Amino acid sequence: MNKTRPVVVAATIAGCLLVAACGGGSSAQSGGKVSIRFSYLWTGKEAEAMEKVIADFNKSQNKITVTGVSNPDQQAQLAAMTSTKGTYDISDSFGSNTGAWASKGVLEPLDEYVQADKYDLSDFVAQAMEQVKYDGKLYATPIAMHSFMLLYNKDLLEEAGIKEPPKTANELADATAKLTTKDSGGLTRLGFGSPTGQGTDYITLAMAWGGNWYSGGKPAPNTPQNVAAVDFYVNNVIKKYGAAEVQKFTSGFGEYQSPQNPFYQGKLAMMIDGEWQSALIQSAAPKLNWGAAPIPYPDDHPELAGGSQATASMLYIPRNSQHKKEAWEFMKYLLSPPAMGAFTEALTNLPARTSLLEDPRYDKLPNFTMWLDQLKSKNLKALPSLPSYTQYNADLTSAFDAVNRLEKSPADALAEVAGKVQGYE
Repeated sequence: MNKTRPVVVAATIAGCLLVAACGGGSSAQSGGKVSIRFSYLWTGKEAEAMEKVIADFNKSQNKITVTGVSNPDQQAQLAAMTSTKGTYDISDSFGSNTGAWASKGVLEPLDEYVQADKYDLSDFVAQAMEQVKYDGKLYATPIAMHSFMLLYNKDLLEEAGIKEPPKTANELADATAKLTTKDSGGLTRLGFGSPTGQGTDYITLAMAWGGNWYSGGKPAPNTPQNVAAVDFYVNNVIKKYGAAEVQKFTSGFGEYQSPQNPFYQGKLAMMIDGEWQSALIQSAAPKLNWGAAPIPYPDDHPELAGGSQATASMLYIPRNSQHKKEAWEFMKYLLSPPAMGAFTEALTNLPARTSLLEDPRYDKLPNFTMWLDQLKSKNLKALPSLPSYTQYNADLTSAFDAVNRLEKSPADALAEVAGKVQGYE
C-alpha cells in the first residue's frame, strides 16, 4: 500500500510495501547454510507472491536460507533496529522513511556493497532512486514504484457529453461542473474529488502543475504553483458547492477498498489515484467502465503535460543485521528483473526498473500501461526523503483540512506551514 503523502488515500491502500520487525534472531544453520530473516507486511495473495520469490531464491543456491515472516508493526520494526542484536536481516518500507531512518544510523549504507560487486544501478527509474538516498549515500534500493493519474468513469463522461478526459485545467474545471449533480437533498455526485472525501490529492496536483514541495533540500510549501493547485480545487468544488454541503456528501462515502468506494458507485466521476486501482477495480467493481489519463496541466503551460508524483517502496538492511552480506545477496535477487517483474505483477505495483516498463506480463492489467508509460515522463517528480518528512506531512495535512473547511485560504494555510518548517531539524 502506498501512503507516503498527505491527503492521498492511495497512501493507505493496497499497492504499497510496508514492513515490520519480528521476534527471533537469525543464525547459521547446519550444513554450512546461513539463515536470514526477511520481515514484511504483506498478507494474503501478496504474501503468497513474496513467499514464492523467497522459495525460488532458496532453491537457486545452497549458501543462504531465507525465512519470510509477516508482522506489520512499524514501532516494533524501529525498536528492533535500535537493539544491540538485530532480529531480522532485511526488510522493506516506504521510500519516504529512508532519510529519517538513515539519519538515526539504523540503516546499513549500501554504497560499499554496490562498489564491491560493481552492481549496476543505471536501470532503476531515477525518481525511485531519489527516495532511497540520504545525504549523498545509498541506504536502500527500490523494489517497486507508485504513481498517480486521473481516473475517470467513461459512462458518466459520455452521459455529460464529454468526449474525452480533460487535458488542461480549464477542461478539468468544465468537466467537474458538468459531472457534478444535485437534487433537493443536496449533492448526489462530485465531478472531481477524493474517494476519502478529503478534497483531492493536492501534493500530486501541484506537481502536475509544475510545483515543488521542496527547494534546495528544504520544505517549500507555499510556492506559487502549489498555492494555485490548491486554489483550483477550492474554487471549483468547495466554494462552488459549499464546504458544509461537500462535507455532508463525502461523509457518506463507503470504504476505499470495497465495492462501496464512491468512484465505483458513481458518486465520484473523476479522481487522482494510483496504479493499484487496476487490480482493486477488477476485483471490487469488474463492470465499471473506467479509464486513466494524465493529470491535467495549466492551460498556458503545455510543456508540463505528463506531470505527476512518483513514490517508491524500498528494501533495506538494518545496521544491526547479523548477516549483512547474505542479506545483500538476497536483496540483489529480489531486485533482479525476473523477481521484480513477478512480484510487482502480483501486487499490481509498478516496477522500479526501466527495462521492465515494456514487459508484456503487465498487459492483462486494465489500463496499467498508462502508469507504465508515465514513468517515462520528464515531468514525473518524487519528494526527497528527509528526516523532517513526517512532521512536514502532518503540517500539510492539517493545512489542507483547514482549507477544505474554508477556515483558511490556500495562501494563508500554506504560508503558515512555511513558518513552521523553519523550526524543523
